[in-house]
Amino acid sequence: MEFRSPTVAAQQNADAIAYLTDRLSDPQAGRRQVEQLIEVLGNAVVMYPDWHPILTVPPGGGASRASSLVEIKTYAGIDHTREFVRGFVTCPYSDTRADRLVAAVNKVDGLCAYRLDAPLYDDSAFPVVVVAQGVELEADGTIRSRDALAWFAQQTAGAAFGAQVAETWWNIRTNLLGRPHGSRSSLFVNQHTGAHMRKILEAMNDSGMFGPILEVSLDMLSQKKRNTICETLIRAAVNNWDKESESYAFEMRGETCTASLRDTWKDNMEFSVRVRIGESDLSVSGFYYPKTDKITHVEPWGRREVAEKFL
Repeated sequence: MEFRSPTVAAQQNADAIAYLTDRLSDPQAGRRQVEQLIEVLGNAVVMYPDWHPILTVPPGGGASRASSLVEIKTYAGIDHTREFVRGFVTCPYSDTRADRLVAAVNKVDGLCAYRLDAPLYDDSAFPVVVVAQGVELEADGTIRSRDALAWFAQQTAGAAFGAQVAETWWNIRTNLLGRPHGSRSSLFVNQHTGAHMRKILEAMNDSGMFGPILEVSLDMLSQKKRNTICETLIRAAVNNWDKESESYAFEMRGETCTASLRDTWKDNMEFSVRVRIGESDLSVSGFYYPKTDKITHVEPWGRREVAEKFL
C-alpha cells in the first residue's frame, strides 16, 4: 500500500495527543500544549532512523551506538515518552529527575532541553522537551534533504569498519527511514531524500566496503508474489511427503528443498511445514489444513534470485 504521509502524520499526531492528555484533569489545555509542540517538533513518530542526531549526538553515538532513547545515558530518567521528528517529550513523575535530565541534555552540543510549566500525560508528571537543534524541516514536515543525506552517509560509512556483510535496502530500510515508513519515504524523509539514500547505500554495497551483500528481506516483491512463493513451496512439501518422515528433501525447479513437516496437535487437523533452500538462500514456513486444503504462512525470507524461481 502506498505511504500517504499526511494521513499517517494525522494519525500519529492524534495518537500522541491522546497519550499525553487523556489522563489530565484539563485535557483541552493539554491538547493545546501538544499542538504547539507539534508546530515546533514536527509530526509524531514511532522510531528514529539510525542517523538521526537525537541518537548520534549524545556521547556514545556514532556508528556503534544504542538504538533507542532508553539506552542512551544522557536521557536517563525519561518516562512516558512520545517522539517527534525534531525531538521528544518525556514526562517523569520526579521533579528532581526532570531537572537532572534537562541539565544532562544541555551539556551536549547540538541538543537543547527545557521543562514545560503545564503538565502532560498526568497532572503529577513533570514534562521535559528535548530538541535536536540542527534538525530543520522542509515545507512537507520532513528533515531537510541535504542534512538527512549527509547524516545518513556519515553514519553508514562509519559502520564499514568492522562490518562483515553488506545489508540491502530492503533489509534495513526501517533503520534508515525510521518508523512509520513506506518503501522509500517516511515522516522523517520524503521520496526525493529516500530515493537518494537508497542509491547511496547501493553504491556503497557495490563497492565492497562492507563485505558480501546479505539478502534477507523479500519486501521488494509484492505481497501477492510473496504469498505465491510460500504457497508453492509449502504445497510442494505436502505433496512430496511420505506420510511418515518429519524431515526429507525434494527437488524443485533446479533447487534441493529441505522440508520438515509434522502433525502439530497429533489430530490430523493441522500440519506445521517449513522449507529451506541452502543455509540462507530461501526459507518459508506455515501451516497446512488437510480438511480444507488451506495454507497459511509467515513472511518468507532469502535471496530474490532464488525466491523468484517459485513464482
